Amino acid sequence: MAAQSDIAQARDPNRSYQRQVFGLLAVAFILTIVQWFGFLPASLHRVPEFLLPPLELILDTMFNFVKEDMGLIYATRFLTEGLQWVLDVTANLLFGKRRWPNIGPIPWTAIAAVAGIVGYYLGGVRLAVLALGTFVWTALIGQWKLAMETMSVLVVAAPLAFTIGLLLGIAAWKNKAVDQTLQPILSVLQTLPFFTYLLPAVIFFKVGPTAGAVATTVYAIPPMILMTTLGLKKVSTEVVEAGYMSGCSRWQMLRYVYIPSARTEILVGVNQVIMLCLAMVVLTSFIGMPGLGAKLLAMMGSFKIGRSFEIGITIVLLAITLDRLSKAWVAKQPVHFEKGTNWFVRHKYVVMGFAAFVGFVIVAQFWELASTIGRKQHFSQGKELDNFIKHTVLTNEYLKAATYSIRYFMNVFILIPFRNFLLSIPTPAFIIGIILFAWRVAGPRQALYAFAFFTWVALSGWWDRSVITIYYALSSTAVALVIGIPLAVWGAGPPAQRINWSNGLNSTVLIGVISLLFRRSCIAFMSLIAAGVSRYILWSWGLFGEEPQIWAYRTAFWLLFGASFYIMWRYAGQMLRDVFLLLVSDSAQTFPSFVYLIPAIMLFGITDIAVIFAIMIFAMVPLIRYTIEGLRNVPPEMTESADMSGATRSQKLWKVQFPLALPTMAVGFNQALMFAFFMTMIAAFIGTIDVGQELQRTLAGTDLGKNFVLGLNVSFMALTFDMIIMKWSQTRKKALGLG
Repeated sequence: MAAQSDIAQARDPNRSYQRQVFGLLAVAFILTIVQWFGFLPASLHRVPEFLLPPLELILDTMFNFVKEDMGLIYATRFLTEGLQWVLDVTANLLFGKRRWPNIGPIPWTAIAAVAGIVGYYLGGVRLAVLALGTFVWTALIGQWKLAMETMSVLVVAAPLAFTIGLLLGIAAWKNKAVDQTLQPILSVLQTLPFFTYLLPAVIFFKVGPTAGAVATTVYAIPPMILMTTLGLKKVSTEVVEAGYMSGCSRWQMLRYVYIPSARTEILVGVNQVIMLCLAMVVLTSFIGMPGLGAKLLAMMGSFKIGRSFEIGITIVLLAITLDRLSKAWVAKQPVHFEKGTNWFVRHKYVVMGFAAFVGFVIVAQFWELASTIGRKQHFSQGKELDNFIKHTVLTNEYLKAATYSIRYFMNVFILIPFRNFLLSIPTPAFIIGIILFAWRVAGPRQALYAFAFFTWVALSGWWDRSVITIYYALSSTAVALVIGIPLAVWGAGPPAQRINWSNGLNSTVLIGVISLLFRRSCIAFMSLIAAGVSRYILWSWGLFGEEPQIWAYRTAFWLLFGASFYIMWRYAGQMLRDVFLLLVSDSAQTFPSFVYLIPAIMLFGITDIAVIFAIMIFAMVPLIRYTIEGLRNVPPEMTESADMSGATRSQKLWKVQFPLALPTMAVGFNQALMFAFFMTMIAAFIGTIDVGQELQRTLAGTDLGKNFVLGLNVSFMALTFDMIIMKWSQTRKKALGLG
């Protein structure tokens, strides 16, 4: 009988696996139930303090040894002097800091003109208008100096990150050992909270622009390394053989064969470096970095949403401009001229840019407005927008009632019970649950990593705070799923058509009505805000007199509303659904992350729903983007087969499109979760009691050990979910024959 049992078990290898799974599930379930009834010993609920290793002390000792005994602090302070000199030069040129070479600031008109010419060279008229318009807006809104303070660090940090990333990428491509060493480091660096970058920068490079430049550079290096390595590995063997046959040396092969062949991937890395640098330069305001970020942080502290919104628009425009310019550079192919072509013809855009630059510098010497725009000349309406929001929007009784109902329902019936449930689970049961989830979804390797990562979290001494961080990330991503997926399905649908009522009320008619109402509601909402702000500005200029009559005030509002609605419908209402949604998503993603905290607090107070609201907006973007992409890329023959078999629209969506799009949608869900972990750190300013709050406190001291332990906690939790979801996505794509 025993032999027969062994034979049966050998024939069914899943039986032992299922027994192990059920056994672990039973252990986790029993531990949790016993804990709920209050009979579980405290040592099984959480790791006892006497068993916790002194991780913070160990890391602190290591850092002090490297800093003091090995003399790294002296080397970094020496480098600080050189970096500070470079930053002083860019500061003098861009916003007139009194340092060598003492020739700045460059007039705003000269920089705007050169940006327009560069945009025209790379992408034509549209990109020229975007680049020129961005810098003109920045000057006219009164934020030129703030923007140039930010750009003075960006123009130093981005080339540094590019150079270091390119060299390390080449080293990783050349040497397998270097590649294997860098891969786990890069994975951790890409998931570390930004607070973890700031404290070491302050300790080793002092508070201010130098620390900001270093933190920004380190933050932006990983994608450059990865894209360089990827590009060099993809160079075809035919191209390499042609290079060797032409007698190239090793240096010539790298310079004239490999790097030009990997140009596209390297320039994509440059694009990511620029975007990450801009994001981090804003965030380094927490360590004394001046510029747009510092001003935005000050406005956030006083809840001035109007002026914060203006600064946010400037950052969005700068981000979109730099993004589009760098992407156009990727797509731009080198132009070849016949031998003997005139130098001015070959370099006409350089000549045009130089002529425009010199011309506007000369004009600025005689016309002050072409050089700088002071406080009295700018067109900022931030103060008026602040007053409108405080005295009109936030005093609306209907809005108060709606936000109170949402806050009460979400906090009392969903969020707080979910948080308490997660905190009630014993640590061993929680880790067992994560291991089983990883094993079932991704495989034993990912389960082993999950065990190692969450064991670190358990032994760090910050388990409860880490669980609360997971609670914020999962809750906000779930809310983003509920709102974002239907929006993306609507966006991926066919172009809007006239509603056909001849067949009565059916699903097609219902979807058409919902689509029409959604788009027009969005435009009507934006038109109401535009009309209210415009009316308030006109009133502040005295156009309605000291005591305006009600009929005139209301008539002006509805006239402005009608004009705003027509303009927005004319330009936004005719867009394809996916274009409309992706435009909104791009704008939301490039907005400074901590701007979302202000409306969250104003609408919902300092509560869990405010945190979830702020995180949800940020996390919804990749969900919408990847769901649209997944649904759009479903093979047309599959949808045609569903149509021919008589499937309804909902059947086609649930039985055909969703299953095939799910691997791509999973990538969006993964990115949404990563964004949620990132935004949870920002939400610490609302007053959360998670890891982010403790990380924020470390910036006030020099506790590097605690800073890194907390940062690694967040990194390991994010990496666990990242590995599980991405592995499942890859496996599913292969099973469906999509990758």
